[in-house]
Amino acid sequence: MLGLMIAANGFAQGVIDVHSHLITPEFVSALESEGRLMDEGFPLPKYDVDNHLRWMDEAGVETSVLTLAAPQPSSAEMVRQTNEVAARIKKEHPGRFLFCAALPQSDVSKSIEEAKYALDVLKADGIKLATNIDGQYLGTPELDTLFSVLNERKAVVILHPHRPEPVNRQVMQQTPLAMQEYLSETTRAVSNMISRNVLARYNDIKVVVPHCGAYLPLAIPRMKSLTPVMQANKMVGEINYEANLRTLYYDLAGAHSPEVIRMLLTITTPDHLLYGSDYPYVAPQVLTQSLARMKDYLSKEPDLAPFKEMILWKNAKWLLGQTGEKPTAEHAVQNMIVRIAEIEVYPQYLKEYLAFANEVDRLSVEREPGVICLYPMQSAEDSCQIRILEIYASEEAYQQHLKTDHFQKYKQGTLHMVKDLKLPTMKPLDPETMKLIFNKQR
Repeated sequence: MLGLMIAANGFAQGVIDVHSHLITPEFVSALESEGRLMDEGFPLPKYDVDNHLRWMDEAGVETSVLTLAAPQPSSAEMVRQTNEVAARIKKEHPGRFLFCAALPQSDVSKSIEEAKYALDVLKADGIKLATNIDGQYLGTPELDTLFSVLNERKAVVILHPHRPEPVNRQVMQQTPLAMQEYLSETTRAVSNMISRNVLARYNDIKVVVPHCGAYLPLAIPRMKSLTPVMQANKMVGEINYEANLRTLYYDLAGAHSPEVIRMLLTITTPDHLLYGSDYPYVAPQVLTQSLARMKDYLSKEPDLAPFKEMILWKNAKWLLGQTGEKPTAEHAVQNMIVRIAEIEVYPQYLKEYLAFANEVDRLSVEREPGVICLYPMQSAEDSCQIRILEIYASEEAYQQHLKTDHFQKYKQGTLHMVKDLKLPTMKPLDPETMKLIFNKQR
């Protein structure tokens, strides 16, 4: 795992949070002097490293990735100062914090200078880009030289929405930015990059899209369907959707749910999903409850359970360069234990055995998140021949199952009833079809 302090802090394989914000007193003072504290329509929350660590410890978050909050300061010097503070926090708390450096984005030459300094000198773990600064949106040709530099360094880029520019302030008064326009803003910026093949051309950059992918699961199919019409009218050129989408990752900060994850999986794969909290914009107790809810449904939903560890930490660990092995959906499915238990029961005990088997199978599926399937069947030709289809999310889930009271009751109660038992472990020949099977039951 990340850092050198894991054992001392008592972490096993803790969650990696790719969406948290650094808000320094100097940053707040700079915005206040510019009269921009309310640029985003709501006040900046207070930030304190010790409070952040306290929440991480309580919630089971091992590592948080810090990025500068919106709005962007006008001064390149203030951007530099904030990046240096983030680098110091990372150094003072090894294994607990990483950071993606901000750039003075309205000035491309200064942004390139800051990106090189942050990545080469401060050893930043990536770069944070605003969706737009002063109306200059990601995807514009003016930013190609910056993307070329980031591509050379194989940079991770974390996006964050900022106030659209220009903006009708009446829109902000009726519905605050964070409630809706931030999602539109993110979708707008990513769509711009896709339509110019920015992500396909600079494909060594990995881009993290915030807030559950915003509206992209709806926007991408629409863009694809309208592309031929736009091309016929010479409004867009060729768009390599596959190459563009391959570079995108998605954090689950905000209104995550099983349904939202399934929608994201229509445009990406499980190895591109990441946990995000949006600390400190949400109350710590709410974030703790939200993370617990995510862990719960990632354990219980059969089609999502194989990807729980990938989403909570494995994908981020690979993306941020902390491990050389990229997790894949195929590996997650192949880590399942799948077998067909072959059991022959003595005829005089058949009725009693079936009662035991039905009880343990029902209780296991009801009570154990890692038990995906226990499905008993009886041979039509020989009623004493029992077959049980068993699917466990992992070896750990199987071992936990063996320790449960209901399994021990079944095991001890039926030892004298079983004439023969075989437990051959099976290997799925087509993991993709296994996922389709689970999805089909929705």
